[in-house]
Amino acid sequence: MLRFEARPAPSRLATLLSPLIATLATVVAGVVLFAALGHAPLRALAAFFVQPLATRYGVGEWVLKASPLALIAVGLAAGYRANVWNIGAEGQLTVGAIAAGGLALAFDGTTSPLLLPAMFVAGAAGGMAWAAIPALLRTRFRASEILTSLMLVYIASLWLQLLVHGAWRDPEGFNFPQSKLFGAAALLPVIVPDTRVNAAVLLTLAVVAAAWVFMQRRHAGFEMRVAGLAPAAANYAGIPESQTVWRGMLIGGACAGLAGVGEIAGPIGQLMPSVSPGYGFTAIIVAFVGRLNPLGIVFASLLMSLLYLGGEAAQLTLALPSAVSGLFQGTLLFFLLAADVFIHYRLVRVRAVPAGAA
Repeated sequence: MLRFEARPAPSRLATLLSPLIATLATVVAGVVLFAALGHAPLRALAAFFVQPLATRYGVGEWVLKASPLALIAVGLAAGYRANVWNIGAEGQLTVGAIAAGGLALAFDGTTSPLLLPAMFVAGAAGGMAWAAIPALLRTRFRASEILTSLMLVYIASLWLQLLVHGAWRDPEGFNFPQSKLFGAAALLPVIVPDTRVNAAVLLTLAVVAAAWVFMQRRHAGFEMRVAGLAPAAANYAGIPESQTVWRGMLIGGACAGLAGVGEIAGPIGQLMPSVSPGYGFTAIIVAFVGRLNPLGIVFASLLMSLLYLGGEAAQLTLALPSAVSGLFQGTLLFFLLAADVFIHYRLVRVRAVPAGAA
């Protein structure tokens, strides 16, 4: 008979290598999947992982999609390190986009260079305000932030749909549910010619660097790590649980709100019923694949971005459904969690004791 036995201490090397092992296992699973669907595995893998990066424009799209994933994931990671489980980044991104988009529409036609910075401030504030609701419910009523933040995602989505179908719908948009296109003052400049890569990428890099400093070099970041690793020790040291919850939720909400602004002021250029293809949920996987470390999150976001692009390429060249991207993302998370089990536990054989034995 086999059973799991806790290891005395997890291997640091195994912890660092487990995302790579999970990625390789996901590729192997992809080979099996493509073969089962009747596609040549090598050709299918090339279409999924190589073809999207074959052009300058493709590389630009890779970086462009990785930017919001990394931005949201570093915000979530700050909370996850403290056992503050913000699952509602998708809703916080949406509210951030609503706040910034409302500002862009209110000042449509202005040429002021202050509009774009004001939109980012409004977006961060919107994301923080939406994250403050589950934080309040957790600290005041002990409600699970997992459930409350997740349910708020659907409220935010319906709010956005109400606006673009109603008060904010473009009167010249042929009755499509979308706002007017934003003016030039509300759009991010493109920083790489012949691509759509814009200045939001620079903001993401700045936030990632700031997150690393916060987590590794600041007392507040140390307090959040202690609260996550040893809640009893944190309580003994006088680190309030409510402070940790508020800090984790607000950081995650701010980063998600900024990502929402980056989308509507960048590649989208207006408000639509959905401003995100699920970045807020995918960023949860990115945070864990990156081991809640800002540098690891950058590489994990590039991997997830490639899965998005590969799914689109697979639809065109292999006639596969769009769900193939989600399938790869879920498979990657499954193998990562499986690797974590074997990092902390090992299988041992237990001899069965004969009946009646002393």
